[in-house]
Amino acid sequence: MRKLFGTDGIRGVANVYPITADMMVQIGRAAAYIFKNREKRHRILVGRDTRLSGHMIESALVSGICSMGVDVITVGHLPTPAVAFLTTEMGADAGIMISASHNPFQDNGLKIFSGDGLKLSDSMEKKTESVIFSKEMGSMLPTAGEVGKVLTINSAEERYIAHLTDSFPKTLSLNGLKIVIDCANGAAYRVAPFVLEELGAKVIPLEITPDGKNINLNCGAMHPEVISAAVKENGADIGIALDGDADRVIFSDENGNVIDGDHIMAMCALNMKEENSLNWNTLVTTVMSNIGLDIAMKEAGINVVKVQVGDRYLLEEMLKNSYNFGGEQSGHLIFLNNSTTGDGTLSALQVLAIMKKSGKKLSELSSVMTKFPQILVNVTIKERRDLSAITAVKKAIDEAEKRLNGKGRVLVRFSGTQLLCRVMVEGPSKEEISKIARHIAGVIEENL
Repeated sequence: MRKLFGTDGIRGVANVYPITADMMVQIGRAAAYIFKNREKRHRILVGRDTRLSGHMIESALVSGICSMGVDVITVGHLPTPAVAFLTTEMGADAGIMISASHNPFQDNGLKIFSGDGLKLSDSMEKKTESVIFSKEMGSMLPTAGEVGKVLTINSAEERYIAHLTDSFPKTLSLNGLKIVIDCANGAAYRVAPFVLEELGAKVIPLEITPDGKNINLNCGAMHPEVISAAVKENGADIGIALDGDADRVIFSDENGNVIDGDHIMAMCALNMKEENSLNWNTLVTTVMSNIGLDIAMKEAGINVVKVQVGDRYLLEEMLKNSYNFGGEQSGHLIFLNNSTTGDGTLSALQVLAIMKKSGKKLSELSSVMTKFPQILVNVTIKERRDLSAITAVKKAIDEAEKRLNGKGRVLVRFSGTQLLCRVMVEGPSKEEISKIARHIAGVIEENL
């Protein structure tokens, strides 16, 4: 059983175990110990989103890293994908992003990247936990001139901006496009609007005044109704909604319709196939993706490979088999030719490039797949237990699958970052799947 890591790093309520200053010191020491893998002086890059607790966590984490004789490069407020990119760009041994992604401001956490910009594998997470709980690091602490120092790099933001603009085709510009972008008062509140303006768009930025407590608050990718309304109000061509650490993105078309990751994957995979740039003619996605995506890809002759939820697992599958595009319904999209992790701003640029090249509106491009009705119910639980061993829960799921009779599906799983059980049901009738999802959720609530 994991003690610290979930599906996407370490996450919890700030100043409550494990997101405490004491534990951050220990994690910093463990990261410094594990990533000492070169002869010259070692260094770890650290970035953070705009949460109030970010300063506290950064101070403790940096203290732990330096106490093991490793230098720290701090880059301040930057998106998670910027930390992954800059880790490799600056030749750091590792990168750590302080963020709880789309969670509310009171939560915080860590996402750790190796020197090649990749999230840690299960084995590396297990090794990190082993080092932390072995309590052996106290005897390894250096002294005097061997203690680490802190470096602040003022050019970090500019380097990341250049990386984003370089990912956009040189033969195109965003001239003539009016874009609404909701930055969720998060890590991309400066860089995302700047990049779009730099490429020629008329930009209407929303939620770009973070105060430490308003990150993701009724805005961003978790609340796409905000950009939807703003697109209609301003007569914009497209709306872009990022989450707190800007590694995911959700869109609104010109009519105010919300366009999720499944629709974006469909249109991008088709475009890449047409351009002969979709490796092995394959899209990688997760078990949460809508069955409509499978149907659209099958009709287009594109293979679909599915993995468990988490962009880390997408990337592992992509690297293992040389695939170069994958994503999640939630808006994590990995364009492996450009980035080693999900990048909301970079993904938006890929979509905008398709719009400009084709001359088509987002509504037309996203219509390449038809979404089956899908219901997702989150159930607050007290503990995680094997669902197949709980008779009442197993019976409810089996009965639901029998009722759908192959014309839909049921997926029940635990959240990797919160004490939630997610019940997802798809089928031809929204009314029917709503009843099914509510019934299963009720049984889970009674037993967990």
